[in-house]
Amino acid sequence: METNSSPALVRYPTHAPQAAQMPQPATEALDRSPGRGRPAAQALRPYQLVATRICELVAASGIVPGQRLPSERELAGSLAVSRATLRQALTSLELGGVVEIRSCSGVYLRTALRTEPPAQEASPGPFELLSARRLIEPELAAMAARVATDAGIEAIVAAADAMERVLRDHPDDKYGCELADRHFHMTLARATGNGALASVLEHLWSQRGGLWHTLAQLFEAEALRAETLADYRRIVGAVVARDPAGARSAMRTHLERFTRTLSRG
Repeated sequence: METNSSPALVRYPTHAPQAAQMPQPATEALDRSPGRGRPAAQALRPYQLVATRICELVAASGIVPGQRLPSERELAGSLAVSRATLRQALTSLELGGVVEIRSCSGVYLRTALRTEPPAQEASPGPFELLSARRLIEPELAAMAARVATDAGIEAIVAAADAMERVLRDHPDDKYGCELADRHFHMTLARATGNGALASVLEHLWSQRGGLWHTLAQLFEAEALRAETLADYRRIVGAVVARDPAGARSAMRTHLERFTRTLSRG
């Protein structure tokens, strides 16, 4: 029988045995074998480790299918993780059919837990991709403002116009919006004339799997589309004006705003 009440949260002891402590994030674990100092190969990414911990916590709390999990704030505090990492973990569990995320209501257990969470994507998580893009794309925008040919700038303007038409006339066409968004960013990258950097960005875009799209769809709204278009106009305006600093700042602002949107709770 479904209920909206949440069972009391089982918290891990402050001085728990070593086996019960939160595992080190995969990105920080080091191989200490003799003669080696590089990161060890890890089967799971940080958000996947957190998904496993959520399953353990839910099982220990006695939550049954149909019941609501503790709030994101409670879960993040109990597991000692950021809200961004927690949100990726919950979204991955939703993709696996374990939980259901209901807007303005909470996260509900959908099915009885197994001993392990479902198999998850091996690709980088959304916030890993955004972190990489924040390092690369502001510099690509600055470079385009410096070296793009007139034809390259015309292509950037045309790509931004196409993106605006899709968002204005076909906002529910998720695939079309995705293609237009990718086309704009890739056109900007190619305008730098550096094929290696453009290939790096293309690879990052190819890593946007089901977790990315499910998480991003939680925040689809007219206000967000308007903010994205305003960002693009600032980026294009700086490139057209041959203003590298302005283009760099506008792209960084765009990516940082999108990151905040996905991680807000």
